[in-house]
Amino acid sequence: QVQLVESGGGLVQAGGSLRLSCAASGGIFSRYTMAWFRQAPGKEREFVAGIRGTTEYRDSVKGRFTISSDNAKNTVYLQMNSLKPEDTAVYYCAARENVIVECRWIEYDYWGQGTQVTVSS
Repeated sequence: QVQLVESGGGLVQAGGSLRLSCAASGGIFSRYTMAWFRQAPGKEREFVAGIRGTTEYRDSVKGRFTISSDNAKNTVYLQMNSLKPEDTAVYYCAARENVIVECRWIEYDYWGQGTQVTVSS
């Protein structure tokens, strides 16, 4: 059983930056495809970025967000730059036991508790 714990959320002004971290335990980190999703109030959970060797991003964050992982620390990161008010959401870390980065949240087996990101205008 894999446990995921996110950290690094907070309040930031538009144009600012935040780095989210997701620490994994209870499994062999290198076997998992990792991803970040987000969910704003009243909206569906949406894919932000994923990593398994290669990386995938939703179009609205390309060029602003970067996903990376450190296998030695069992941690995946999401560096978020040039933040916009529309990036405001609860951000979730997710893992799946498959080599493919999937954009549908239902394809992921494990989830963190989420961390709030609020971008003020």
